[in-house]
Amino acid sequence: MTTERIEPEGVGLRSRRGPVLLAVMLSVGLVAIDATILATAVPSVVEDLGGFTQFPWLFSIYLLAQAVSVPIYGKLADLRGRKPIMLLGIGLFVLGSVLCGFAWNMASLIVFRLIQGLGAGAVQPISMTIVGDIYTVAERARVQGYIASIWGIASFVGPTLGGVFSDYLSWRWIFFVNIPLGIAAAWMIFRRFEEKVQREGRPRIDYAGTTLLAIGGTLLLLGLLEGGVVWAWDSAVSITVLAVAAITLTAFVLVERRAAEPVLPLWVLNHRVLNSANASALLIGVLMVGLSTYVPLFAQGVLGQSALVAGFALAAMTLGWPIAASLAGRFYLRLGFRTTMLLGSAVVVTGAGLLVSVGSTSSVVYLGFACFVIGIGLGFCSSPAIVAAQSSVNWQSRGVVTGATMFARSVGSAVGVAVFGAVANAVVASRLGGAHDDLEHLPADVLEPAIHDVYLGAAIAAVFLIVAAAFMPNRMTPVE
Repeated sequence: MTTERIEPEGVGLRSRRGPVLLAVMLSVGLVAIDATILATAVPSVVEDLGGFTQFPWLFSIYLLAQAVSVPIYGKLADLRGRKPIMLLGIGLFVLGSVLCGFAWNMASLIVFRLIQGLGAGAVQPISMTIVGDIYTVAERARVQGYIASIWGIASFVGPTLGGVFSDYLSWRWIFFVNIPLGIAAAWMIFRRFEEKVQREGRPRIDYAGTTLLAIGGTLLLLGLLEGGVVWAWDSAVSITVLAVAAITLTAFVLVERRAAEPVLPLWVLNHRVLNSANASALLIGVLMVGLSTYVPLFAQGVLGQSALVAGFALAAMTLGWPIAASLAGRFYLRLGFRTTMLLGSAVVVTGAGLLVSVGSTSSVVYLGFACFVIGIGLGFCSSPAIVAAQSSVNWQSRGVVTGATMFARSVGSAVGVAVFGAVANAVVASRLGGAHDDLEHLPADVLEPAIHDVYLGAAIAAVFLIVAAAFMPNRMTPVE
């Protein structure tokens, strides 16, 4: 099978890139808002549908479906083209939204969130892959800055819309609002995005590898997300889930060695640029969880701030990230990829050091400033890593490497949840004589040292980010 694409140069394509980018940003916005919009509406949902003990699965099932499907969609985009897979993702997301809006109990809502997550799993990697296809190396960081800003906007808009819909309309409008926006994004992609995919022979789908990756990835993420929460780490359930995940993923590697069109080619694991990019993505995932989970908790539980102010402290990171991402292109074109990523990593370490120094007498402005510094650093790490990964391979492999990088970030987030949760609970147990499931209602003198140790863990992850960046080549010849 051979494929080719329309080159990013040319007046005709340049005139079409604006609407395509708008469609991509709208699609990403749907996914980004949906990640936060439901949180503030949980009380209304539970009051209407019941199932209080099941509601955490509304979030877990969505994240699991999204994370596990990302590398699969990446491969399909290389085999079939970006456009049909992007339209499939938007279609599944809209379908899931419609079904969620008509859910009749908590179990049905959880199942329909699974469909939404499968759609989101296509939208994220294919959006970034399309950007890699139609924009040059010099332009990609700026465009990724635009996309990163969508996540920052979503962190404000999502919870606000969720509260407004649940208070003044119905929680069901949280999902119905996705319908016109999703249709608009799909229409612009269908009408404006053109690609030429030439095939010799019929593409062979790696069904065995896809199945093993889906099962193994799901069990791995499930074990990391629910371990120490739903079941104890040393319980039979936890050990069984993680053991089966390890066996399944080992079988996946063996199958991929012989597959004609492997869903995740093993050469990805032996590629210097991709190893650096994926390791960086994993550590960024760890850091993002440490911030998004524990910064608001510290602001409220230790500093005594409101939920709104705590949200603003965290939003400082989402403000710094797109600013740095949009500027990163100038840096890596002039200084090189490795130098830019090392600079960003050093800024992350500095921000993490500021975070460690935050105490009960600190102001929330200081806390927000530390988050802003970390966001700046992450922007200078993340964008060059993705651009370098996409630029190191040709069109036929760009979907795979983009999906692998995003999957690595999802795994990092799951690892962060597990490790930071264990660290916080260990401190709480030493203070209170036992583990405590509800950190939000702990006294400040117990919560502060627990979160302080989490911040120390984040600082250690930031140091490892420097190591990951050091393996990135400084210069490379882009592969088109």
